[in-house]
Amino acid sequence: MKRAISVPAILLAALLLLASCGRKNDATPDAPPESPSASTPAASDQTEPESPPDTSLEPATPAQPEKPALEQTSFKLGHLNSTAHLLGFVAAEEGFFKDEGLDAELLLFASAGELSAGLESGNLDAAFIGSVPTITFQSQEHPISVFGGAMTNGHGYVIKPELLPEDFTQGDITVLRGRNVASVKNSVQDLELQVLLTKAGLTFNQESGSDVNIVYFESQKDAFNALQGAEIDAASVYSPYASIAKNLGYAVIYYCNEIEEFINQPCCRQVALTEALEAKPATYTAFERAVIRAYKFSRENREKTIADVKKYIDIDAADIEYEVYGGHAVSHPDPDKKATVALKESVVDFGYTTDYDIEPLYNVGIYESALNSLISENPGDAVYAELLTHFNENDR
Repeated sequence: MKRAISVPAILLAALLLLASCGRKNDATPDAPPESPSASTPAASDQTEPESPPDTSLEPATPAQPEKPALEQTSFKLGHLNSTAHLLGFVAAEEGFFKDEGLDAELLLFASAGELSAGLESGNLDAAFIGSVPTITFQSQEHPISVFGGAMTNGHGYVIKPELLPEDFTQGDITVLRGRNVASVKNSVQDLELQVLLTKAGLTFNQESGSDVNIVYFESQKDAFNALQGAEIDAASVYSPYASIAKNLGYAVIYYCNEIEEFINQPCCRQVALTEALEAKPATYTAFERAVIRAYKFSRENREKTIADVKKYIDIDAADIEYEVYGGHAVSHPDPDKKATVALKESVVDFGYTTDYDIEPLYNVGIYESALNSLISENPGDAVYAELLTHFNENDR
């Protein structure tokens, strides 16, 4: 006999079911159901794990701007037989050119004239050229522009020691009175000599006789080699010839960085065809980045820098160290526009060339762009910050 179910009982069951459904719908929809397992400890013994930090609102690390494609990857750099051009040596040996996408080749030349000709013939993309010859070439309408630096100071004059008086003091240019001095025409060394001789009231190279006879040679190497003959008494030098001269027993008359007029004297500049800098900004910015990185490396890695330079300038490592870190020269990448413009005025005043407008032939934008990009990538770097301060003071 079937048991009858009363209507009140059915209604009560329905009400209980509805209440149960309401409680379930109030729960968080995505919350997983609790499913205790055998490995789960009792609730009283369980330490609630820390929730991972919510990173959904944290700002994402800004992506570095994508570098523009290079207009060319092959790059030929001309240099002289000088430790002054170490920025190119270090950039090549430490792989900085390669890092920047350049297949760089370094080529040795004997003189500023050869380097300029290499640029104009298309055999070079850039060159380290002396500031004075660069200025004279520009005044003669050679289509070249400065876009960076290579060395500041680093040159002077030496003399045979037996020609020095006992009371000689380094820096006394009057010791050259009555002497034959080997120098290089159209060079910063020769300009400085003329400035100092004029200041001391000494005449030079006059047809009717002079206090000092300057004998000109095509290259610094030739001028220095002439010192070993009987006819030459003194000679100009730049690195590494100053060290070589001292090792051979010659005496230093002066270093230019010790003369007030020549402090921060721009010696060698980074030079390229004006139209090439305009047509290939990405390529030259990549080159400049590598050179700036080489400067930073040289500041922070002395022994390795000396080893890199020795692969190109094969002299004793101690001499390289003296030339690079001895305090008489700085291989610096900044264009140093203000100092070079001031030097141009002296070049004109001493009759090397006629005056001209250097402004359109001085490109500081390449260097500024390269330095800013490196600072953006390395915002706390002290060397790059120092370079920016120098740029703001000397190029704007």
